[in-house]
Amino acid sequence: MRIAIAGADGRMGRMLVEAVLQSPDLKLTVALDRVGSAAIGQDAGAFLGQDTGAVITDDLDTLADADCLIDFTRPEGTLAHLQACIKHGTKCVIGTTGFDDKGKLAIQAASQKIAIVFAPNMSVGVNATLRLLEMAAKLLNSGYDVEVFEAHHRNKVDAPSGTALAMGEAVASAWGKKLNDIADWARHGETGARENGKIGFSVLRGGDIVGDHTVYFCGTGERIEITHRSSSRATYAQGSLRAARYLARKEFGLFDMQDVLAT
Repeated sequence: MRIAIAGADGRMGRMLVEAVLQSPDLKLTVALDRVGSAAIGQDAGAFLGQDTGAVITDDLDTLADADCLIDFTRPEGTLAHLQACIKHGTKCVIGTTGFDDKGKLAIQAASQKIAIVFAPNMSVGVNATLRLLEMAAKLLNSGYDVEVFEAHHRNKVDAPSGTALAMGEAVASAWGKKLNDIADWARHGETGARENGKIGFSVLRGGDIVGDHTVYFCGTGERIEITHRSSSRATYAQGSLRAARYLARKEFGLFDMQDVLAT
């Protein structure tokens, strides 16, 4: 399977490049980076001392040479890449977070023409955690206050993280609610007592934290905590490759990691 990597010279991009090179069933054929990047013209494997033959470029038409694009960039970049994927019939794995409603609708529309896996977190462990949260929320559906805490490195630009939102959505869905109707996004000043049935969000940004997430179910006299901690982006890379392999059997449609893990 021919793989393209977006943001190939970034931290996640390099992790993806290395993971693809270590996979005998996958071949790195396209490496993309933003216009003006200092990496343009370099071999995508240069940081590993390897000659892969995939030169980093900003030419989106090179996606014609790939079966699937893996994209962990920014929403505006991903949406531009998505149009090129439609043009060339290239499938897409999207791990980018921070999309607004318009961006999410654009991804849905694109999935009518190409196959897409779109998930806020590609980690197998995180997706197992989402299942556990759904089970816990159904059992703890009254008498418990829910708080979603997440921590990431200082350079992450969106908050709460896509994974934290997915965790909140898992709880809200189990309660038969929409997250936007019951979310408490921020607290400042004299907030008053906490409202029943609300899901609170707390965010930390600092250092080089890869990603920590904890959902608290706080009741009278007890507290249940469900936590996932990432110590390496390798988990996201391996999950992304699993998603790409899943798409090899799909012509079009929108899928998530729960679909991928079910096979």
